[in-house]
Amino acid sequence: MPEADTITPRCPTPPAPPERSGKSFVVGVSGASGAPYAARTLEQLLVSGAEVHLVVTKHGRRLLADELGVTRLELADLCPNLAPVPGLADRLIVHPNEDVGAVIASGSFLHHGMAVVPCSSTSLGAIASGSGSNLLTRAAIVTLKERRPLIVCHREMPLGLIDIENLRTLALAGATLCSPNPGFYLRPASVHDIVDFTVGKVLDLLGVDHHLRIRWTG
Repeated sequence: MPEADTITPRCPTPPAPPERSGKSFVVGVSGASGAPYAARTLEQLLVSGAEVHLVVTKHGRRLLADELGVTRLELADLCPNLAPVPGLADRLIVHPNEDVGAVIASGSFLHHGMAVVPCSSTSLGAIASGSGSNLLTRAAIVTLKERRPLIVCHREMPLGLIDIENLRTLALAGATLCSPNPGFYLRPASVHDIVDFTVGKVLDLLGVDHHLRIRWTG
């Protein structure tokens, strides 16, 4: 009997710490459904050798607990297969969402892009209106101001006019809208494959090399 599919992220344990790429990224997690997208994105960024700055909203914490059973924002919980790799935990920097004075809230902090994955309608509206009342939204607004890549994975359906207008505002401001809509032309055989399709798109948009199966070859 085949093993039941699971949405727990998978990532082979590297035999040694990936060589540092010299790149750093910001990942924001809010309360829309899609915790596996967030965890898989973290895994792949760390495996690429990047430093990752993570900020999770209060509802994002509940999301991680409800969908993945993750209750601590630590490498061993978020990316369990990477936990044994020496030194890798040092490349994941977690910032409290209430700390609007953290480094990622400043335009002087240099990074190579930010992904909000998943992005709730509440966070979407706050970013679009320039409301930086928490660290996630403030970091996203600063990313746009500094003309760095901002990838917004808004996870909602159907879309109301408010969401549509907020998405339009962010697109005009320079954000890239990357809705987690899987392509079935690759014939996904598991939830993992569906998750990887979206995560691969996010990595492409951030300019990060990966080996996830998302390419159409004709």
